[in-house]
Amino acid sequence: MEGQKVVASIITIGDELLIGQTIDTNSAWMAQQLNAMGIWVHRRVAIGDVKEAIVKALDDESALSPIVLITGGLGPTADDITKPTLAEYFGGTLVRDEATFKQVMEFFESRGLPPLQRNMDQALVPDVCTVLHNKRGTAPGMWFEKDGKVFVSMPGVPFEMKGLMEDHVLPRLKQYFQTPVVVHQTLIIAGMGESFVAERLVDFEAQLPANIKLAYLPSLGTIKLRLTAHGQDKLSTAASLSMQFHKLKDILSDIVIADQDQPIAAVIGQLLQAKGKTVGTAESCTGGYIAHSMTSVPGSSAWYRGSVISYANEIKTRILGVKPETLAAHGAVSEAVVKEMVRGALAHLQTDYVIAVSGIMGPDGGTPEKPVGTVWIGVGSATETVAVKFQLRYDRYLNIQMAAAYAMSELRKIIL
Repeated sequence: MEGQKVVASIITIGDELLIGQTIDTNSAWMAQQLNAMGIWVHRRVAIGDVKEAIVKALDDESALSPIVLITGGLGPTADDITKPTLAEYFGGTLVRDEATFKQVMEFFESRGLPPLQRNMDQALVPDVCTVLHNKRGTAPGMWFEKDGKVFVSMPGVPFEMKGLMEDHVLPRLKQYFQTPVVVHQTLIIAGMGESFVAERLVDFEAQLPANIKLAYLPSLGTIKLRLTAHGQDKLSTAASLSMQFHKLKDILSDIVIADQDQPIAAVIGQLLQAKGKTVGTAESCTGGYIAHSMTSVPGSSAWYRGSVISYANEIKTRILGVKPETLAAHGAVSEAVVKEMVRGALAHLQTDYVIAVSGIMGPDGGTPEKPVGTVWIGVGSATETVAVKFQLRYDRYLNIQMAAAYAMSELRKIIL
């Protein structure tokens, strides 16, 4: 099927989405994958487990989009009504798919559990759909076609949905629709506010070709600048984008962190690995969040060694060697303490670099001298220790994330 611009709608089904019990991460991930292949998400709709709402959403979205992707409502419980509703909507009846039935039985047998009837009913599918094999779960995906429109129903479990999208849905959509080429490149910067960056890029944006757009994406302690190019030929479109991307990078060379879309922990890892160096962390207020960020990077065992989570002052003194008199004189949230935390962690963890953090994340615990959001970050090596104070202004969880981002940014500076 040909067309200059192909759009899609995403329908997420589940009462838990509407009451905020479950956060919809599916739509964001699906939109990213569709956008990468030139399909634009026209609308995202969340509805409850109500037959009438599902039918109305199918009618409304298919009137606007040739592609309707649906997640949720395919479980074995009574409130999962998506499958019978789809069977009725497309004029079919539920029949047993033998391949899915075999998979369900093997799943329970391998665990020594007797399958219930509701589990075996997972193998029931509308006889008017193409069954998409789900390698990661017992509920299959279902592909429907009606009046030139494509409808795909998938489980709401993100792990299972992603498997079905990657194995079946994206390859099939690519064959079914002819989409324009879409190419992205992302620059990550830090140390300058969004409005000031925009001011520096006025002339750059004015000279961009009509098929290339710049997007500002503020994140934790950084800003992502994404250039997106559209075209019909991948090679020429990518070449045009690359030329503009290098211009952008040159203009902002003093504040560039990375020239690809990746977390700052991955940037740190690349720097350390290139130098053959290692890092450890001594965390108080962040409670291990920096360690988590670093160990989330594949291959981090090559450059990340470990952490001392010194949440209590007793641990700061007994494990990291922070002097009691330093704590008494300056308090835990101070330049002097984080510098001693750095030195103690360097000795105990035997790493080339250390990050140390101590702060007041809120919502209480602040004082007029050290209000909520006050955080001291220390970074150091055997030859240098630097401490920097930040005043954060968010809630507890976001303060922790921001402190971690700032800490890794300070580490990057000292490594360079």
